[in-house]
Amino acid sequence: MLFYPLTINLSLPNDLCDQQQVQILSSSSTDESGPINTILQDQQFTSYQAAMDGVIGFEDGDVASLISSPEGKPTIDIGKQIFCNSAVNMKNIVAVGFDMDYTLAQYKPDTFESLAYDGTIEKLVTNLGYPKELLEWSFDWTYMVRGLVLDKKRGNVLKMDRHKYVKVAYHGFRLISKNEKVATYGNTFTRDAFDGPDYAHIDTLFSLAEAYLFAQLVDFKDSNPEKMSEVKDYYCIYTDVRSAIDMCHRDGSLKEMVAKDPKKYINKDNSIVPMLKMLKTSGRAVFMVTNSLWDYTNVVMNFVFGARTMDGDSSLSLDWLQHFDFVITGSAKPGFFHDENRANIFMVETDSGKLVNTDNGTPLAQVGSPALELPNQIPNKHCKVFQGGNVGHLHKLLNVGSSSQVLYVGDHIYGDILRSKKVLGWRTMLIVPELEKEARVLSSSRETRKRLQLLRSERDQIEDQTHHLKWSLEHGNLDAGEREKLTSNLEVLQVQGARVRASHQESQKSFHQKFHPVWGQLMKTGYQNSRFAHQVERFACLYTSQVGNLGLYPPAKYYRPGEDLMAHESDVLTK
Repeated sequence: MLFYPLTINLSLPNDLCDQQQVQILSSSSTDESGPINTILQDQQFTSYQAAMDGVIGFEDGDVASLISSPEGKPTIDIGKQIFCNSAVNMKNIVAVGFDMDYTLAQYKPDTFESLAYDGTIEKLVTNLGYPKELLEWSFDWTYMVRGLVLDKKRGNVLKMDRHKYVKVAYHGFRLISKNEKVATYGNTFTRDAFDGPDYAHIDTLFSLAEAYLFAQLVDFKDSNPEKMSEVKDYYCIYTDVRSAIDMCHRDGSLKEMVAKDPKKYINKDNSIVPMLKMLKTSGRAVFMVTNSLWDYTNVVMNFVFGARTMDGDSSLSLDWLQHFDFVITGSAKPGFFHDENRANIFMVETDSGKLVNTDNGTPLAQVGSPALELPNQIPNKHCKVFQGGNVGHLHKLLNVGSSSQVLYVGDHIYGDILRSKKVLGWRTMLIVPELEKEARVLSSSRETRKRLQLLRSERDQIEDQTHHLKWSLEHGNLDAGEREKLTSNLEVLQVQGARVRASHQESQKSFHQKFHPVWGQLMKTGYQNSRFAHQVERFACLYTSQVGNLGLYPPAKYYRPGEDLMAHESDVLTK
């Protein structure tokens, strides 16, 4: 166990602030000068002694980096930083909420997505009559990325920029040429919004197996038309894949496998408990809203908080509930975020899993059961567990004054972030696990980016000079000597331009392949932000790679965005 000398700058709500200067002594660090003494000078900040037991002793630490820094201003690894699109002053946040799947519980894509893939294949063959040779297929979980769009009618997989121009396109796994791409998606009088029923968006990590299997089946149909019925067009194939996935979820086979061996499918993250303790100690209400039902939620959270399993050697515990004020299961997001959604809310008996009728969260006496316990007698009253309901119920439970006082953390653009931000005005944080690698590759590629900028600038200059000479030769009043000289200069420029263009294109391709060999940088398509990046920018106030990164910053942190620059400003201010 490692202990660190501390200087902590953390702010609590005014009603919890200790107005006295606080002296914190390290329990294990003594030298010739004696124990290390640190005094918190600023009355705006205070110690959160109750959280220290869970944070100071944290082993080896990314989470400990905040509190172990003598200056209280740690250098946080680029892959674990929180990035800001819209200002969030944590002093104004009174409640922080979390999704569970792929947020508090980070699934291992190599095992969990493969489990979903294998289950879907089995349903396609057994229930939907697909050829048995599909059972021999395997899943490459590294191939697909978030932000892609499936063209169901054409069997294509698309990556587009923020303006919805298709930049990269594959038919199954075959790269579509530039001319074919333009002919398919660029020669219409009306712009395609790519939002209708003919398209499917891959905006969650749960969808990667779905996209990969769709591409496999497109290739299979093209190569083996005799093995696929004519009625099975690309659209029908996608519909069958979705139906098979739904079957896996309905019969509980996926969750049953995870429940049997959580450590095989879920990453262990030691940063979550200290982060939640810090939030609770700072006076915030902490809640969770998940679409998973109570039985599965309890299994997953037992593993996340204590590595307990259902293998018979250890029983499930309710200890993890101490980190939350409210847990809402079976929420049916994103519909949950509409207050007019009339879904009933039930209290969950955590021991049995039975549901109790409520009136806005207050238990109602059951017919024939006059001995119902009053609310203050309910076990685990420090954290009440519910199922269903809507955001109106949650606001009453939290007793918040306005929606802007709530920060919600999730991984799904549409299921977690878009509606909670756009409809409710909650502050939002998007979890993007891919960002850790993306940010580190970007940070280590500064020289490559400079070279790309120089090549692009040189290419632009040569093209401008080439156009100028061509115009002069076509429209200028030139004598024979001048024409010969300009023609010679033009030939030199054209050779030079071809060389620079080829070098620029190859360098740019190589740069993007550092991020992903097929789709390139998650947040870019060429020099434009990708469609996914545009959604992140629009709907996520904050975004980061892991939920535990929130514990690396003070709970009173004021997150401020960088300056927005238009093209004319960027050209002037960045040179």
